Amino acid sequence: MEYPATVAELTRHLRDGGYLADRGLATTLLLSLSLRRPVLLEGEVGVGKTEVAKVLAAVFGRRLIRLQCYEGITTSQALYEWDYARQMLQIRALSAAQAAEAAEGAAPAGAAGEPSVDQLFGPKFLLERPLLEAVRQGDRAVLLIDEVDRADDEFEAFLLEVLSDFQISIPEVGTIKADSSPVVILTSNRTRELHDALRRRCLYHWIGYPTAEREAEIVAVREPGAAGQLTGKVVAAVQRLRELDLAKPPGVAETIDWVRTLGVLGETELTADAARDTLGAVVKDRDDLDLVQDNLAEIISGA
Repeated sequence: MEYPATVAELTRHLRDGGYLADRGLATTLLLSLSLRRPVLLEGEVGVGKTEVAKVLAAVFGRRLIRLQCYEGITTSQALYEWDYARQMLQIRALSAAQAAEAAEGAAPAGAAGEPSVDQLFGPKFLLERPLLEAVRQGDRAVLLIDEVDRADDEFEAFLLEVLSDFQISIPEVGTIKADSSPVVILTSNRTRELHDALRRRCLYHWIGYPTAEREAEIVAVREPGAAGQLTGKVVAAVQRLRELDLAKPPGVAETIDWVRTLGVLGETELTADAARDTLGAVVKDRDDLDLVQDNLAEIISGA
């Protein structure tokens, strides 16, 4: 499927995929698709940053390739690695073959077995990691670089180089260059500040918590079978939870989970008992749980 030419078309495609994007986000994504520029999405946890890449890949028939960043991630884990176990098996097979040749009086292949060594670093021993896979797939892929802020400064600099030219040099194989760049979505929860060089390379969009009306629309898109009254009550309660001094305020993902959980239990109203039984769907920290339980009556009455 070709990418749409207007913001309205893209918004409609995303909604068909279950993602309700506002005009600002849809405009940024359209520019990214048109200009072949990466997009950096920042925002609180659970507001739908990762979901953007998933839905883009799904609705446009592209392959989703995800690079999950974490502290200590290395370039080899992001690019490629050699299949050492398979190489060892190949060495044993070659050694057995050479021993058989020697026993039969045949000359070994190469004075120092060089052809055999070359065989150990061929394409069949190369393990593709997300970045190499994305380079090979080109515009047939959506590359999600998730939580880039969790990686260190050196890895961020390496990413900048890869995103600049979309080519990777492998000494034993050669240079692999993308015919056309994939769609690239980077996400950050702002656990640390990213460098200006990476930010300048990307289009930028901040995804914040939605208004109550917008959040109710999002839940309706993702959970169309949920009762409207229940959805409204849950959204109002979550909005009040975000006003508390919580270590981990609930995102939109938690709102959807709460509505889904209550639906599984057959609840049609957000009562104090139902809320208390299902708080684990929306509150994910022990201290936060104590604080919410202390204020639960007020939260439910105001919802």
